[in-house]
Amino acid sequence: MRQRVCFILIMIMAFTMAFAQDKQHGPQITFKNVVHDFGQFSEDDPYVSCVFEFTNTGDAPLVIHRALASCGCTVPTFPKEPVMPGQKGYITVSYNGKNRTPAPFQKSIRIMTNAYPEMAIIYIKGEMTESGITKEKTMLDR
Repeated sequence: MRQRVCFILIMIMAFTMAFAQDKQHGPQITFKNVVHDFGQFSEDDPYVSCVFEFTNTGDAPLVIHRALASCGCTVPTFPKEPVMPGQKGYITVSYNGKNRTPAPFQKSIRIMTNAYPEMAIIYIKGEMTESGITKEKTMLDR
């Protein structure tokens, strides 16, 4: 009986180690930058967008299942086809400040993939200023 228990424990440990090692292989998403700062922009032109570049640094095709923004004012667009090992991909993130109070902001975008770990997070930030206020005017006010 004792031998069976030991055998079962050894098998469980072996499967656990094999599974853990398997997570190191497969697709990997590596971003060039995980934060984009828009700086200041006027509420007169409240639409801004940027592109996040990533590379599949793994050894299997990378699939992005979804990209979820922390706010409805932020819309991510991602490739629907698999990104092959060594290939680059791009995620476009658009921010719509229309009908929002001029202020600094920071938004997160959760990227759900078939990589390990399954979720990566990228961020956008910036400051939408009131109509007619520019960076030069705010610097002079100080």
